[in-house]
Amino acid sequence: MLRTLKFAAAVALLAGVIGARADDKKPAQPLDDATFVRMAASDGMHEVELGKIGAAKAKNDDVKKFGQMMVKDHSKANEELKTAAKSAGITVPEKIDDKHQKHIDTFKNYKGTDFDADYMKHMVTDHTEAVDLFTRASKELKNKELKDFATKTLPTIQKHLEEAKKLSK
Repeated sequence: MLRTLKFAAAVALLAGVIGARADDKKPAQPLDDATFVRMAASDGMHEVELGKIGAAKAKNDDVKKFGQMMVKDHSKANEELKTAAKSAGITVPEKIDDKHQKHIDTFKNYKGTDFDADYMKHMVTDHTEAVDLFTRASKELKNKELKDFATKTLPTIQKHLEEAKKLSK
């Protein structure tokens, strides 16, 4: 009887822990226009800077070309974001946020043994996050110009992600 009671208590405790863990995953807050502009601007500037570093430091020609593509495509997207944000009355930050700056500093002062692999792994992570952000933005933003920008830019980011995945193998 005591053993059954202990077992039941253990099961109840475990169920409570599992239930509490499930509650930890709260639904994402709706994405507002200003937050999107801030996040997309910092990420875009970050991709340009990392692209310059990748183009300069990579050993593999395809990784160098990828870095050059990052500079070209994200510079263009950054200008388009500025135009869309201006029409929405939102100021685009001119400074990269701390999280992105740390990534730039890491690759600028790279100390590892395989720059190409580490850079491409980072590009996969970055572009996975960007695809998520731009997908949400294309559905949730209120301002038409910003929403159109996100929708128009998403396929390019998805292309970057696929290319980064290929080069990271």
